[in-house]
Amino acid sequence: MAMAPGSASSPAGSAGGAQGNGAKDAQRAQSQNGHGWADLLNIESDSLIQEIGWDEDCDNSISEALEDAIGDALLDIDTDEVVDVVLLWWRDEDGDLVDGLVDATRSLGEDGRIWLMTPAKLDAGRVEPGVIAESAQLAGLVQTKSERLGDWQGACLVSSGTKR
Repeated sequence: MAMAPGSASSPAGSAGGAQGNGAKDAQRAQSQNGHGWADLLNIESDSLIQEIGWDEDCDNSISEALEDAIGDALLDIDTDEVVDVVLLWWRDEDGDLVDGLVDATRSLGEDGRIWLMTPAKLDAGRVEPGVIAESAQLAGLVQTKSERLGDWQGACLVSSGTKR
């Protein structure tokens, strides 16, 4: 049965209801087919998205879902465009998160947001929530939302003066 990605009546939205673990099962279904990631991250079809820090360990289904939602390729680190969203893949061993966040804001539009993606598992380079909060504050950002996307944890960061 074909449904719009992320719709409430899609199979991902109703999976596991009989088992009482619907949210976890829905998330598992999303990670298996990539549908719904763009909706979960509130990506609009006209968004310009820059992707930074992608490597072989990243979940390609997330990037592909965002590309499908906007109908275009994600922009790379060398773009001169002003973007609406930065998808920043970050692992604990990638260095100073404050520097990474400041660099990510350079091409970000006034009302833009950063989706900081970190591994969800500790042994895979997870960044602790306290480190994310402190680094965001030092970079002039504030976290507004957190989402689990498969093996990655997403934190939505906006300028501390933005209500988005």
